[in-house]
This record gives sequence, C-alpha cells and structure tokens, in this order.
Amino acid sequence: MSRLTDLIAQAKGKDPALGNELEREFKALASRRAFGLNFERHKPENVELPGRPIRRGDKVRVLSPRGDTKKSDPRIWKVSRIERAKVGRLAHLNLYNAAEAETQVVNADDLVVVAEFRDFIYPGLVSTGKVERGGNKPFHTVINGENFHALEALTYTHRGKIDAIYIDPPYNSGAKDWKYNNDYVEGDDLYRHSKWLAFIERRLLVARELLNPASSVLIVTIDEKEFLRLGLLLEQSFPEAKIQMVSTLINPKGQSRNDSFSRTDEYVFFVWVGDCKPTLQSLNDEWRSAVKPKSKDIYWQQLRRRGLRGAVRREDRPNLFYPIFVNNDGTGIHSIGETIPLDSTPSKKTPVGTTVLWPTRSDGSYGYWQVSPKRLRELLKQGMVKAAKAKVGSIYYLKKGEALKVAEGKFKIIGRRKDGSIIGEMQDGGDEFLPGTQWRVGSHNAGEYGTNILSSALPGRRFPFPKSLYAVEDALRFFVSEKPEARILDFFSGSGTTAHAVMRLNKQDNGRRQCISVTNNEVAAGEHNALRKKGLRPGDPEWEAWGICDYITKPRIAAAITGKTPEGKPIKGDYKFTDEFPMSDGFEANAEFFTLTYETPVSVSHNRAFSRVAPLLWMRAGSEGRRIDALPDDGWDVADTYGLLTNLDKAGLWCAKIKDRGTIRLAYVVTDDERRFQSVAQGLPDNVEAVRLYESYLTNFRFSMGR
Repeated sequence: MSRLTDLIAQAKGKDPALGNELEREFKALASRRAFGLNFERHKPENVELPGRPIRRGDKVRVLSPRGDTKKSDPRIWKVSRIERAKVGRLAHLNLYNAAEAETQVVNADDLVVVAEFRDFIYPGLVSTGKVERGGNKPFHTVINGENFHALEALTYTHRGKIDAIYIDPPYNSGAKDWKYNNDYVEGDDLYRHSKWLAFIERRLLVARELLNPASSVLIVTIDEKEFLRLGLLLEQSFPEAKIQMVSTLINPKGQSRNDSFSRTDEYVFFVWVGDCKPTLQSLNDEWRSAVKPKSKDIYWQQLRRRGLRGAVRREDRPNLFYPIFVNNDGTGIHSIGETIPLDSTPSKKTPVGTTVLWPTRSDGSYGYWQVSPKRLRELLKQGMVKAAKAKVGSIYYLKKGEALKVAEGKFKIIGRRKDGSIIGEMQDGGDEFLPGTQWRVGSHNAGEYGTNILSSALPGRRFPFPKSLYAVEDALRFFVSEKPEARILDFFSGSGTTAHAVMRLNKQDNGRRQCISVTNNEVAAGEHNALRKKGLRPGDPEWEAWGICDYITKPRIAAAITGKTPEGKPIKGDYKFTDEFPMSDGFEANAEFFTLTYETPVSVSHNRAFSRVAPLLWMRAGSEGRRIDALPDDGWDVADTYGLLTNLDKAGLWCAKIKDRGTIRLAYVVTDDERRFQSVAQGLPDNVEAVRLYESYLTNFRFSMGR
C-alpha cells in the first residue's frame, strides 16, 4: 500500500489530473469490503444535456449529422473558446483527458453538453406549465431532468424533509430498459449487474440525505433479476434502518417465458428510517390470502384466565374470584355474584334452574376470571357475554378491542343467540390489521389497473409496464395515512403513477400531501431510428415531444387532475376500491411542471440566474401559494410562505410585513455580509428560518454533496 501511495504522489507531480484519478481508484479498491456486496463502481456516469447552450469550458460530444442513424462519437471534448462566424457559433474543441492532443472546430449546433456525475452542478428550474384546481393546497411538482442531478437539487430544498420515497427503478432485464453513460445496457453486457448497482447506489446515497431521519420510509419495487443484489445494497446503504421485503401478485395470468416458470409477481422492499413503522389499516379478507381467512364473526375470548399450571392461581387475583350462575336451559347467564374472601369456601347454592360456575382449572384447583363482576355485568347487558352451556370452559366475552369495534360499527350486529349474546358480522374493510408478506390483492393487477387506467387517461399512448394505481396507493397508505401533509418523492416517476396515487390519498381524507416526481425525457428505444431518419436530434422540439416526461408523465398528471384527456374529452371509466367515483371528476389539486437547468456560480451570485433559482426557493418554502419569480423593484417582497430581501436598508419594513403575515416559514436575505445578515435575522419572528443568499445555495452544491 505504501509503495502505491508513493507512486501516486509521483504521478501527481508529473500530471496532477492523472494522479488524482489514480488516487480515487486506489481509495475505491482500498475500501472494498472483505464480505458483503462487492461490485465494480464504474467510471463516473455522464449524461447528455440536449438543449443546454454551449459555453466555454463545457464538456461536449459531437453529434452525428442530421439524418444519420449511426451512434454519435462517444469521445468527450472540452470547449476552449467560441467564436462567431457567418455560419453560426463555432466551438474550438480539445479532446478531453487524451494521451495525445487533438483539436477540431465544430458548429455549436452540432454539439451536446455532457455532464459527468463527479462534476459540481448549480441547478435551476424553468416552469413549463401548471394545472390549478386545488385552491390553496400545495403544488405537486414534476421535474424533467437527469434524476441524479435532480436529487442533488432537492438537497437544497428538501434535505431531511421527505416522509416517503416510492421508486420503481429499471429492472435490468437486458431489454434496453435503461442507459448507462448514454448507452442502453443489454443482456450480453458482462458488467450489466455492477453497472446497475453503481447506477442505483449513487442515487440511493443522495436520496438518503432527503429522508426525514426521525420517521420516513423508502419503498422500492423490483423483480427476480436484481432483488438479491438490491437487498444487500439497501442493507449497506441504510445500516440503521429496518428492512422488509414483500412479494406481490401483479399479473395473475403470468408473463410467459421460454423454458422457465411464468412470472406472476414482483417484490417490494420497505426501508423504515427512524421510528417509522406501518400503521394498521382497514383491509378486507383478500389481504389475508397467505393465511386461512378469518371468520366474519367477532372474536370471543374465554372468560376463565388460562395459563401454565401454577401460574394462574386464585390467590394471585382474589378480586376476580366470584360465582356465575348459568341457566340450565341454554338461555345464558342468570346472574353474577360478588367476590368472596380468599379464606372463604365457594358455595354450591344456586337459584332454581341454574348451575353455579367458579373459575375452576382442569386439575380441580381454583384460578380466576379475566374481568371484575361489575365489568362482566356491563358486558352482559350489551350482549357481549356468551354462555351457551353451563360449563366453565363455555363462558366467553368480548375484550376491550373487540367491544370497541362493535361500538364503532366495524362489526354489524345482525342478531342475537339464544343466550342473549350478539351475532356480529365484519363489514368490508372494517378490520384493521397489518397484512403478511405475500400480497395477493386483485386491485394490484398491473394490466387491469395500470395499463388500462393509463390508456383511459391518455388514449392511444403506450408506456411499458406501468404500476397498478391502487398498488402504489396501498403501499404508501401504510406510512402516510397519519401524515396528512406528507412529502412524497418518486425519482423514477415514469408514467406518474405515484403522484396520481397521492392525489387519491388526499381525496380520501382531505389531506395536503404533495408529490415530487422526477423523470427524464428519454425517447423510447424503438423511436430513435425513425426520428433520426427524419433529421431530428435530442433537443429538437419535435424529438422532445416524444419523450417520457412530455408525452406521458406531464399529460397523465394533468389528465388526472382535470378529468380530461389531452384531447379535452372526459376520461372514461370509474375509480374503484377505497373510493369510487368517475375519473372525469378529476381531483382538487395543483401541479406545476419544471425542466432542470444548469447554471454557473458566477451567474447565480450576480443575480443573473434568479428567475431559475426562484422555483427552488419556493419549493424549499413548501411549494405553496405565490412564487417570487423576479427580483423585487422595491428591494423586498413577501409571498404566502416566504419572503425575499435584496435591499437591506428596507429590512425593518420587510420584517414587520413578515410578522403581520403570520404564515411565513422562510426569509431569504441576499447579502455577502454575514454580519448584516445576522442583524436582519434577529428582527425576524422565532418561527421563521433565515437563509442567506446566495451563500446557502452555493455552499450546498459546492461542499455538501460529498464530491
């Protein structure tokens, strides 16, 4: 090891860039685990940013000529300077990290910017539309961008604030379902699994910073190709969390596969952070498919206390030792006596036509009943004591939990027995419990309630294997049903099912939960050649119109809210299960759509990028109400949940306005002077967080991302 360290130091002396790269790889090898999940952490991912303007210092690729279906040159170049000419902007390029220097001059229109994931980014957002039907409710947000970079952007707005993450990442099927470094990963790639692990790990480690450390959950769906490796990766990435895996039936008919069993299910990992745990839910018997169905009747508990010999003795609970007189004709209990002193002998005297019962054990010794005489008389009046036979083992009663279910109507009283005890029937969804780890629920059928619902909202548009809307809704409900203002994130949002499910959860309890959906605008693999033959490239409006975000995610979420298809027609069909209503009713919800941008620290610090940083400030304050989209002419502004101060001479007036408003959570102060910032912060209410711009923004992305 010491020899390698010396050699790396020598390499740094001759070529600092090469030396630093060698040191990174050396540290990666040195940190390999002696056991557990080991995999090759491949060279840093990079992603193309079509539509991003070309700037000096950018890393770029040269695109293939329009109309050419061949892959572009994979090499990365660096822009040394840009000159203006009659044919347009010409970029002078140097081959990046090349052993031998190579240069060329290319029209900037034939270049695409490349961002490597080890590079610092300074993100912004540009609004591309919104839907408003929810009044003052917070906005759901959709971000079109590379999800790793979008996650980094969210570390500024939502670090430690996310209550639930639900993701359905690529399953690594080998069927061109995902890209690594702009190339589809196919089944014959020898590094397919390690590439997938590196891809997922990078995103999980950033997502971990977003989860609320006190109580939050990560939900990940996967199939058999990667579930073993994913399980190990989750254990290593979340060592303090509790992790459980569920098997869920998604395709009862089965997906045919040659020479192997047809696939009918997939797996769901639940990672519980902090004190998070699933809450009891009112579920029907379908959720009990892994066990014997429970009786529709109420659960009756034997009145005599049971236990090991010598463990349940009369002398232990003398106040629970008393006689019960039972009618011999099967009509139930005649009367209930009082407790007798411990030194008294039980009497055998009984009213005519009755038998006296004492809590006698099978060996003839005395034990005790489970409730007092007073409580038993109360239960008897309510029909909550059952005594069909005059035998000690035939006396039953309803414990507190079961009695409460009757009082709350979860069991409907449909009659009474001869002994006067009630006959109860469990109502659909009336029993609260946690299911087992095998979910065989009809509403989770991905074809019927995933593909078909999507087709109803977006007629004629196709998306491969969308999740059942109700499967996502049910998984989230276990963790956010008691958090009506929960923040939910999906950074593989695809068809937008998670946001749709959150809207349904909100409608059921008038909640104010908000969902952040992140997806790229990748065009399906089958569309690439056809579009290229038309002379189109990524970044062209005609190309981008076919991307996942613009073609599926955004219109699906808009359709769900408005109840109308992209063509303006009412959506056909009804929602089912927990609440049933026409899809055309839509939801009382708000949503705004954004595209991720890449700024420079200079433009941010000099206020030239404010309009693109503004949505991040708004999201950090809760994505509610009005947004301050431009620098205020008066030097200050106060929106619904946050304020902005650019002229510190107006601090007194601004602070007073914030106090009067009463709904402000954040106060952004634009200044380079830490002393003046602290002075302004002292004038704010205690419940308002003061944030210094642009220091907090630049520090977050320069130092807090673990580069």
